[in-house]
Amino acid sequence: MSTQGALAGKVALVAGATRGAGRAMAVELGAAGATVYATGRTTRDRVSEVGRPTETIEETAELITAAGGTGIAVPTDHLEREQVRVLVERIDREQGRLDVLVNDVWGGEHLIVFGKKTWENDLDGGLRMLRLGVETHLITHYYALPLLIRNPGGLVVEVTDGNEEFNKTYRENLFFDLTKNAPIRTAFGLAQELKEFDGTAVCVSPGFLRSEQMLDHFGVSEENWRDAVEKEPHFAIAETPHFVGRAVAALAADPDRARWNGKSVFSGDLAKVYGFTDLDGSRPDVFGYFRDVVFGGKEGTAADYR
Repeated sequence: MSTQGALAGKVALVAGATRGAGRAMAVELGAAGATVYATGRTTRDRVSEVGRPTETIEETAELITAAGGTGIAVPTDHLEREQVRVLVERIDREQGRLDVLVNDVWGGEHLIVFGKKTWENDLDGGLRMLRLGVETHLITHYYALPLLIRNPGGLVVEVTDGNEEFNKTYRENLFFDLTKNAPIRTAFGLAQELKEFDGTAVCVSPGFLRSEQMLDHFGVSEENWRDAVEKEPHFAIAETPHFVGRAVAALAADPDRARWNGKSVFSGDLAKVYGFTDLDGSRPDVFGYFRDVVFGGKEGTAADYR
């Protein structure tokens, strides 16, 4: 399924588009022809507490435009209600519509320690994680959804880590577990609320993401990423951020996307249906790999699921 030009005339907001999956989703929506408002806290003039000067929302907007869309960078802290209200008012004033809302605000993994009990973690850090990963999403929905439902057929994409079945396994930290399950329930709940407006809400998760942050963690680049497999064998199933970006673009371009309403899916699940690939032509199925091989004990390697 090609999405080229499929979103011409459509307007999208990608909340949390500075880097990684958020940036790639914004760029792929632009590649499909959309006008994309990209928000984040790291700009060329200011770096957030989790940001890096090498990735800014201005650069994201430029990449969107270079891909064929129209990129508009709007510095926004989605915990600040007034900033989100002004953002949505600007979209309304400039475009008069909102067709796609992608909620990818995050930045909380540094706040907790995995493998420690709830009472052994920093309480302020854990609560801050919940604010960043849950409260930001709710604030954004509160202000943006009245504009989205103005026209029938709007799409909301909640972004998380894992789907409903995958997250039945405890995620090694209560604060993280709650934060990453909240988008799944948010999409489920919004699916009910948006039905009468012909709207669709889906929770989408990338697989093992080869984000800038993850590549840096392993000390590799996109060119030699496979060198990290020796240290972390499961990294062999890793996907670029553009894989989930293409998943979101395919959803947005699908006139029958209501079939996904309220569901939680991996990028690899959508690739099987829509036929898109990652940048290298592969279709990593991280959920299938972890379900069958890692958790299920089935013989196989990551290569069997690419």
